[in-house]
Amino acid sequence: MAKLRVNGTAVEVPATQGDATLLWYLRDELGLTGTKYGCGAGVCGACTVHMDGTAVRACLVKLDAALGHEIATIEGLSRHASHPLQRAWIAEQVPQCGYCQSGQIMQAAALLASSPNPTDTEIARAMDGNLCRCGTYPRIRRAIRRVVREAGP
Repeated sequence: MAKLRVNGTAVEVPATQGDATLLWYLRDELGLTGTKYGCGAGVCGACTVHMDGTAVRACLVKLDAALGHEIATIEGLSRHASHPLQRAWIAEQVPQCGYCQSGQIMQAAALLASSPNPTDTEIARAMDGNLCRCGTYPRIRRAIRRVVREAGP
């Protein structure tokens, strides 16, 4: 059995996974359904998770390639939706249908981890690959700026 760390917990992965992707392993085997299937081609960002702190598209990551790495999903971002981004998403009323929002939050969390005080251009660039059918982009940017503002200098 190979190992993977998901949200801080060691998980044993059967060796016979073949072409399985990280997305389907998280959803089907671990029951972590906050990571969504959107396009299956890495274009929409609904399946964004962190692998060793970097935002990746789980639909493109083969399970074998994830072995030995630390994976964080929306469920592992914080307990009880207490992460500053989750609180800002609520305060700014970001979600409309909500389907893409876990990927949006995970992408924003990776951005803020690498750049705690991003410019508007950096926010736009980082979030560019995450699609929202409902068009909540202005609220998403407001929520990210709220976190930066509340974190202070």
